[in-house]
Formats: sequence, structure tokens, C-alpha cells
Amino acid sequence: MTRRLLLSYLTVALLVLLCLEVPLGIVYGRAEQQRATRAAEDEAESLAAYAAVSLEGGRISALEDRVAHCAERIGGEVVVFDASGRPAASSRPLTPNQVSDLAGTREVRSALRGRAAVGVRTAPVGGGVGVPAAAAPVPFGPSRYGAVRVTLPGETVRQRVHGVWLTLAAVGLLALTAVAGVAFWLARWTSRPVLELERATARLAEGDLSVRATLATSTGPPEVRRLAVTFNETAARLEHLLASQRAFAGEASHQLRTPLAALRLRLDNLEPDVAAHARGGLTAAVTETDRLGRMVEGLLAMARLDEQAVTRVPVDLDRIALERVETWGPVFAARGCRLALGVEHAGHALAVPGAVEQIVDNLLSNALRVSGRGSVVLLDRRLPRAPRRGHREHRPQYAELHVIDEGPGMTPEQRERAFDRFWRAPGSTDGGSGLGLSLVQRLAVAGGGHVVLEEAARGGIDAVVRLLAVPSRGGTGPAPGRGEALRQWPTLRTVPVPRLRSRPHSGARP
Repeated sequence: MTRRLLLSYLTVALLVLLCLEVPLGIVYGRAEQQRATRAAEDEAESLAAYAAVSLEGGRISALEDRVAHCAERIGGEVVVFDASGRPAASSRPLTPNQVSDLAGTREVRSALRGRAAVGVRTAPVGGGVGVPAAAAPVPFGPSRYGAVRVTLPGETVRQRVHGVWLTLAAVGLLALTAVAGVAFWLARWTSRPVLELERATARLAEGDLSVRATLATSTGPPEVRRLAVTFNETAARLEHLLASQRAFAGEASHQLRTPLAALRLRLDNLEPDVAAHARGGLTAAVTETDRLGRMVEGLLAMARLDEQAVTRVPVDLDRIALERVETWGPVFAARGCRLALGVEHAGHALAVPGAVEQIVDNLLSNALRVSGRGSVVLLDRRLPRAPRRGHREHRPQYAELHVIDEGPGMTPEQRERAFDRFWRAPGSTDGGSGLGLSLVQRLAVAGGGHVVLEEAARGGIDAVVRLLAVPSRGGTGPAPGRGEALRQWPTLRTVPVPRLRSRPHSGARP
């Protein structure tokens, strides 16, 4: 930013200097040429009066001395013509051709005719600077006139004009140097608080809520200082709000779990003393207590997800899928179902640490709840399709996790509302809290992906979780289609599991 501001200031200063100095240089150059022309006119008029007296008195040698002295003094050329147009005196030897050329010039012809107006001629030389030449009439009688032609050296005029341009260039360079110094100070003064605000904003986005822009509140333009004060107030308020939310989550976790655990224990202790006809009510109370506990866990998980900025890291989807199948296998076996793992590989993907495990746990819990005895639930993985050779693919590549069940499924309207908080499908079994799919969606979006519910080929639900794939060094091959994966169900590897002893803790469930 400092370089751009400095460049803009110098560009404006350079344009202003060019607009001022170029016309000024042209005016000074023309003034120097006019001054030289007037000097030639004065010399010609002065020498014409002396030439008239000298030629009438026959003092040719005195005239030649005066002509030589004048030419040496001005550093130019002087030629005196008599009434017949022949050179009477000259500061240098002339050839016949040179005499003819000089006599044919416009100013000499005009002087020989005795016109009162003095002819002035500027002959162009290198560098675009003219050579001043002036001629004055020398009277010899009523209608007889000679002429004096004075030419100043063009090099002298050219040096004066170049001196003017060099002076203007030096002044412009000094002005640009001064402007550069002032512009650099202004650019630093303006950009330092802005750069501090940029760094503070980046740190705030990364989750550092204690960051403050201290320098920007005391230096820089007033607008930037006000912006820095507003940023600090916003960061302080955000830190206070998140601290309050974090404190609430911690307190609620303690205050809610303890009475729920005590309530569940009391209900379990009441079971031996409850009559047979009241066992149904006790079972319903235990079910609702479990559902309330899962709802509390889900709400606290969402609160913890919202209270801090998440960082995405590469996770091994294949390893996580295998671990979850080994963990959930006994639970499915106890319900008379089978949990199968797809034969494909998904590699690595970007996700929030610990999010993929929670996502798979919630989806498997939902699939188990709607699966009947003898049914199969498939945890499948899909690789992103590799782009064609020579085709540059700009769209992001996603690795997919599929949890496919053989349950009753949902209508399209129900699949759209399934991610709403506390929403439960009509006629769903007891025990769900309505928060599992909402938490799944939040975790997937936090990792840069998304989740959708699609209709499975066998009538159930295909829960598809798409996460940004991390390309492997060896590349990825094309992923099999959904129909091909479903046809592979009879040959899918079912992870062997031991006998069920206790129900594993799977985190927040729907």
C-alpha cells in the first residue's frame, strides 16, 4: 500500500511539473531567440551608419577593421554590400557562390531596396534552434542603398536554450525529490494503521479474540482512527459475547448433566418397585430421559462449534470409516442388522478435527434406528473423479462418504426439512432429538463441505457427506457410480465383531 500511495503521489507531481515546465521551457526558448534576433538588428543598424560614412569617404580599410572587430565581438558573421550588391567588406573570405547566396537572401534584397523595415531571417540548424540573421540598408543617395548583414552564431543561441531546459530539469528534479520525501512520509502515515488493521482482522478471523489495533487509534487519517476504534469495540464485544457463551456452555454442561444422570439413576432404581401394569410408563420415562440427555449433548456440541473459529486439517477418511465400523459393528449385530464397509477408498479430505467421527456416528445412529432385522447398512466411500487428460478442472474436488440404509425413506419435502433443528419425521420412532442431522450439516459446512439426503436405490436414505479432497501424490482414479456400488453389496466386506457387552458412547445422536 505504501508503494502504491507513493507512486500515485509522484505521478501526480510529475504530471503537474510537466504541465508547468514544458510550456515554460518553450516560452524561454523563444525568448532567447528573440533576444538574439534583436541583438543582430541593433548590430546591423549601428554598422550600417558607420558603413555609409566609410564608403562615401573611401575608408575601406577602416570599414574592414570595424567589420572584423564586430564579428569577433559577437562571434558571428558580418558582410557589407555596396549599392551594386557586391560585397565591400566581409569578416571572412567568400567564394562567388557564397556571395551569390548571401545577396539572394530575403533580408539583403529588402535592405538593397532601402526599405525602412528591417528583414530578419532565422536559418534552422540542429536541435531545432534558429540562427538569427538581420540586414539593414546603407544609404548612398536618394535611391541607392547598400546593405549590412549580421548573423549571430547558432551554437550560442542553442547553448542558451539548452541551459534553460537544464535549469528547468534541475528544478523539477529537486521538486520531485522533495515531493517524494513528503509523499513517503504521508504514505507511511496513512498505510501503517491500515496495515495494522489488516493484520488484526486476519488474527481475529483466525480466532484470536484478544487482538486490538492500538497504533491505528492514535496515528493516521481521522477516518482510519475512527475505524480502528470501531474495530476494537467490535472485537471486545465479540470476545465478551463468546466468553459468556463459553461460560454458559460449561455451566450448562455441568448443571444439566448432573440432574439428568441423577434422574436416570432414580428411574433405574424404581424398576424393581414398579408394578407390572406401570412398567410401560417407566419405560417411556426412561426413553424420554435418554432423549433429553442426547438433546442436551447436541445443543452443547453446537454451542462449542459456534463459540470458536474452526481450523480445517487433512483427515484420513478411510481410517475413520474403518474405526467407526469396528465401533458400531457390535451395536448393529445386537439389533440383528449388518454394517458393511465399501471396498473403495476416499483418501484424505479437509475437515474440522473430530468432525468426521461425529458426522458418521450421527448418520449410523439414524440408519440403525430405521433399520429392521436382517437389513444391511452400507458405509461407503467415493473418490473424486479425475479430470480428463488435457482438461483443466477449476471446480473443487470432493471426497464422499455415503451411509445407505434400507429403511422406509423420506419424501423430497421431508428430506429438505430434515436438517432443521428439533424436526422429526412424522411417524418416526421414539428416542430421537431432532438435532443430529442439524449438527451433521453444521460440522460439514464448517469443514468447507456439505451434506445431502438422497433416495437410495433400495428405498432407504443415502446420506451423502462431501468434503474437500486433498489430492494425493499419485493421483486418484475415477470413482465408481452409485449403481455399481449397490451391486457390490453381496460381496462387500463385513467387519467381524466380538459379542456385544456394552453399548459404546457415540456422542450426540439424533
